[in-house]
Amino acid sequence: MVRPKKHLGQHFLTDQSYAQRIVNALDFSTQCAILEIGPGTGVLSKYLLEKEITNRYYLSEIDSESVVYLQENYPQITAHLFEEDFLKMDLHRFESRGGLKIIGNFPYNISSQILFRVYDEKDYVNEVVGMFQKEVAKRIAAPPGSKEYGILSVLLQAFYDIKFLFKVPPGAFFPPPKVDSGVIHLLRNPEKDIACSQREFTAVVKMAFNQRRKTLRNALRPIWESRGIDSFPFESKRAEQLHYTDFEQLTILFSESE
Repeated sequence: MVRPKKHLGQHFLTDQSYAQRIVNALDFSTQCAILEIGPGTGVLSKYLLEKEITNRYYLSEIDSESVVYLQENYPQITAHLFEEDFLKMDLHRFESRGGLKIIGNFPYNISSQILFRVYDEKDYVNEVVGMFQKEVAKRIAAPPGSKEYGILSVLLQAFYDIKFLFKVPPGAFFPPPKVDSGVIHLLRNPEKDIACSQREFTAVVKMAFNQRRKTLRNALRPIWESRGIDSFPFESKRAEQLHYTDFEQLTILFSESE
């Protein structure tokens, strides 16, 4: 049996009913490549293989002990099992497969990094079903105006329709984490791009939320002062009150004032 490793943030899902629910949340009707991140002992892999997707199913695992376990117990996936860090993988290898769907019980310690990678690779990643710490999952799906709404909420909601699916208790894992987990679903929306530079949009959103208790006039002072702007829309509001389209409008305004 594979030993869970604390430094990798491993909490192996053992409850089969939750594993089935996670797998069933993914849409298998299109022929995209499917990548499972951190399969561990294969609790999701078992149900994924039942979907008859072996020819387009890939796995990314950095724990060598888990890799050996998976090769021994699921030999049919050996050719598609990458002993690689997802955060460093070249996702363009899946371009010829019509895009990529991602699924996994993601390690808490890199879950935000995984989502930033999804944001950066939005042109390839069509769908995500993932388990996160519940607070992170709630934050990604949170609407404007809620206390959970944050940087990743804005960035991802600009390109994905996001739903919080269900909560998973600590007892569903070994070892049990100290917090609840949550599963979310991200589906790429029809917007191919936003009407401004994605790099500048990201910078504005991050600056606004880095001082989220302040009004945007104070939080974004370095931008509007350097560009000679006297006033701008939403300046009396706080970052969590703005929809992503509002941030898009601000980014366009700031860009035009350079």
